[in-house]
Amino acid sequence: MYKQLTSEQRSQIFAYLQDGIARKIICERVGISQSTLCRELKRNSGKHGKYTWQLAHQKAMERRERICTNRRTPSWIVHKALRLLREEDWSPKQISGYLGLKGINISHERIYREVRADETGELRAHCRHKMKYRRHKGHKRKTSGRTLIPNRISIHQRPAEADGTRFGDWEMDLVIGKGQKSAVLTMTERKTNMFLQSKLTSKKPDVVARTAWRLLLPYKALVLTITTDNGSEFMDHEWLTKHIGATVYFADPFCSGQKGAVENANKLLRQYFPKGTDFREVEQADLDKVQAKINRRPREKLNFSSPLELFIKLFR
Repeated sequence: MYKQLTSEQRSQIFAYLQDGIARKIICERVGISQSTLCRELKRNSGKHGKYTWQLAHQKAMERRERICTNRRTPSWIVHKALRLLREEDWSPKQISGYLGLKGINISHERIYREVRADETGELRAHCRHKMKYRRHKGHKRKTSGRTLIPNRISIHQRPAEADGTRFGDWEMDLVIGKGQKSAVLTMTERKTNMFLQSKLTSKKPDVVARTAWRLLLPYKALVLTITTDNGSEFMDHEWLTKHIGATVYFADPFCSGQKGAVENANKLLRQYFPKGTDFREVEQADLDKVQAKINRRPREKLNFSSPLELFIKLFR
């Protein structure tokens, strides 16, 4: 790599050249190699081939200013980002986008670097995936096309406008607890990713339908469609349609991606209540605190606004 000479070394080189001293001797006295001296003379001589140390130093400094280097992120910005990670459990990309809106620049990769460097594992615990990635191989499943749900309305009959770009289209699912003995009903508005949830006393269809009605009742006027899966707990969909005024549509079997918004919300909920949690031992107040935390998260699809901010704005 090219050695950057100091102004003192350049003045010495200039003085020795003026005295007619051979290049080999100059290199020995200044403490540089002959190739370094040759590059110095070639790069920093004037247009007529004359070398002066003042001009050489000026040209070297100009080149240094043009070099693009990564600037060190100030420690207070790193601390602010890590505080959001610890307190809010936001992803590094959400933190980077949120701070960017406030004029504070830090890349999500810079935050990930801090997470990986943390030997205690504390920061990893605040990441949803705990910095563990799994790759699942796809397996084709045979489906008979039969369903236990009477008068089921397919997702393919859902209006084209309900593609997540308009306000008022919801998705619904269950998060099952330990031993299939407890569950939480989750609901997500597709445009804003607003998240609602409630513990269930039972997975019976009438209990699920009435819990969904209670969650959506404050927003009844703006509930246009509801999309869910083919679980038998949603058999009472006609009662929900009658009392909430919105048609319930059912995704294709084994196609959870057709209701991806609520599936993603379930993963966020699992960050706080992992598989094996018995929801009978969890207070509704604790679930409500997590719900508020999830709705405060900035989302990339919302230009790093939070679901709560956008939902309130559109609901008014």
